[in-house]
Amino acid sequence: MKNKRRDFLKLTGMAGLTVAGAGVLNGFAAEPKIDNKSALDQKSHLQHFNMSGFAAPKLDVVRIGFIGLGNRGPAHLGQVSILEGVDIKALCDLRPEKLDLAKKKIQKTSFKPDTYSGKDDWKKVCERKDIDLIFIATPWELHTPMAVYAMNQGKHVCVEVPAAKTVEECWQLVETSERTKKHCMMMENACYGFYELLMLNLARQGFFGEIIHGEGAYIHHLLYGHFSKDKYYEQWRLKENIGRNGNLYPTHGLGPIAQVMNINRGDKFEYLVSVSGNDFMMNDLAKKLASKDDFFKDFVDKPFRGSMNTTTIRTSLGRTIMLQHDVTSPRPKSDGLVISGTKATAIQFPVEKISVAREATPETWRGSDAQKWITDEEFKALEKKYEPSIVKKLGEIAKEVGAHGGGDFLMDWRTIDCLRNGLPLDQDVYDAALWSSIGPLTEWSVANQATIKIPDFTAGSWKANKPLDIAISAGGNTKVKV
Repeated sequence: MKNKRRDFLKLTGMAGLTVAGAGVLNGFAAEPKIDNKSALDQKSHLQHFNMSGFAAPKLDVVRIGFIGLGNRGPAHLGQVSILEGVDIKALCDLRPEKLDLAKKKIQKTSFKPDTYSGKDDWKKVCERKDIDLIFIATPWELHTPMAVYAMNQGKHVCVEVPAAKTVEECWQLVETSERTKKHCMMMENACYGFYELLMLNLARQGFFGEIIHGEGAYIHHLLYGHFSKDKYYEQWRLKENIGRNGNLYPTHGLGPIAQVMNINRGDKFEYLVSVSGNDFMMNDLAKKLASKDDFFKDFVDKPFRGSMNTTTIRTSLGRTIMLQHDVTSPRPKSDGLVISGTKATAIQFPVEKISVAREATPETWRGSDAQKWITDEEFKALEKKYEPSIVKKLGEIAKEVGAHGGGDFLMDWRTIDCLRNGLPLDQDVYDAALWSSIGPLTEWSVANQATIKIPDFTAGSWKANKPLDIAISAGGNTKVKV
């Protein structure tokens, strides 16, 4: 069974080119065209165990090891350190100076974690018998190997985004989580933004009616950060932008929409088509920097990904999603969230707005409220009426101690609270795999000018899986020590 699935991975991850009716290759004859039915029929690919809605045994104290303490790791460390019912056992990073900074971050706490800085010391952290949960915040190419190893060592995993870089890696995560019955949660903090949680609650309460369409993006001016000598270890993120042309970071824009649409829990993604423009900025900057500093000569005339990528997805229930990715243009940061339904539409950027459909006739439609945004006062009333329980419970402290407007803290608190109370996590391994898979699938679509089928990582269980309830339930009883 495993070998059959592994063959399937290679087909969908490396050669699963299909369009509605015909494959499109346009000169890429070396990459085989695979018949849609033989490549994508998944009836023979059965689950080991359904991780959707899975509740692991309660952990009175969640014992944690952190791997990767450069950018995202310290934020998780600081936020987790103020929660009751946790014990920070280990800190791991290749750079001793990062370990020193991490230890200073928790020096006023009672935690005395062991530190690891050897090349393969992360394995030692995963192998420890006194650890329940591993946080992984390393360069992208290490996410899946570390997560798989940790689960095989009996650990739950929280892994930064994206959880995987290839479709085959996505299947590795799914197979390992199902076999070990260990959680693998991708830490998609956009799903815990106050506005995103409000949209999820509005959708759950039927405010939007039937969901028709969603839009999301990762618009973030990171051009100079990518070329920084010290922001990313050995310029790993800059290197990710070379030779990969697609949406390299889809999950921020996609996650909240997928939750609103109950993807993997009543609906699923069917196929996507992705288009990238040219690179208008990265190579120019590489040349400019190289003219003054030989360090950057290695980055000149490289195949940088296109400045803007736009991807469209269709779901089984006939909904559509538009995703965009641009991290070089001088634009204000935006996740571009739009939720459009039969009764209302919400748009987040540049200003949070909602329009509500009212009854209209062919004679009165021009002046109908469906074409007007509700007032600021009406929006505030909606926020108050539909405020998610978790925001009502922890919103103020989250804004005080958490990054990204408090969403980071809500994510870490909720994850620890679920583990301590034996509750299912808000994002399971199928979400991690599906949302991450959009990256490599867009690369394939761009390269081959093709519509690409999207694998069903739930092996059909999406039809019966229950929607998550984070917007309704505040969870358990984990206290914050401040």
